[in-house]
Amino acid sequence: MKIAFFGTPEIASIVLEELKNANLIPNLIITNPDAPVGRKQILTPPPVKIWAQNQSIPVTQPLSLKNPDLLPEITDQEWDLFIVVAYGKIIPSWLLAKPKYGTVNVHPSLLPKLRGASPIRSAILNDIKDTGVTIMLMDEELDHGPILYQEKTPIETDSWPIDGQELDKIMAHQGGRMLAKIIPDYIQGRISPTSQDHKQATFCTKITKDMSELTIDPYHLPEGEAAYKILLKIRAFAGWPETFFIHNNKRYKIKQAKISNNKLEILRVVPEGKTETDFSLCFR
Repeated sequence: MKIAFFGTPEIASIVLEELKNANLIPNLIITNPDAPVGRKQILTPPPVKIWAQNQSIPVTQPLSLKNPDLLPEITDQEWDLFIVVAYGKIIPSWLLAKPKYGTVNVHPSLLPKLRGASPIRSAILNDIKDTGVTIMLMDEELDHGPILYQEKTPIETDSWPIDGQELDKIMAHQGGRMLAKIIPDYIQGRISPTSQDHKQATFCTKITKDMSELTIDPYHLPEGEAAYKILLKIRAFAGWPETFFIHNNKRYKIKQAKISNNKLEILRVVPEGKTETDFSLCFR
């Protein structure tokens, strides 16, 4: 079976590792171009490219997928299946339809709930504990295609609200195992796609950097419902865009927090221009 995989960040490489464990190794990896990273803007390959090179799998990094003439690695071959996981570019309809069995996508929500680009962070931000992973066939519309398989993601009650970065990885491993489980059944006709109930569709909150500032007094932290809502945001935005507050014209990134005795307790911060430290050392 000839498979091409479209993906870019670490979560996509986690899915690839699960596929490798099941002996479903793609023949070609399509990922985004290398990009400048960090303060020094060092040109850095995406995690999926690094994974592919370690496995000696061919990689292509097109700037765009609009022109078939510029994609010979893809268009000059026949394919059985495309898999898409957090690729980061719009894939045109002609390309989605190229493989014999279409293009499947791993989406980290229970579609049709939480369509869009930030379902994991939006679930945490909106206190949606009942979430999971969907394997779907892609069509021209956003997260609209028929469903092949769904699974809820078990999250321990005492772990909620879970850290967004942690849930990213949990759902990536889960999605990879789900793909490995259902691809053979789908190819052999043992399962059929099921249309989504589009009337039940909901859409993600768009996460932007300007949402990450918190208006709080570090010497008088909020209590009750206000504290819980802030904790949801801190956990949802872990890794990116990361919550912060301003005190005496200095920015403090929040790295760790919890609710204690019904009150927000900030544990670890990164003061502007410094390294991570205990909150209590900054605000005695």
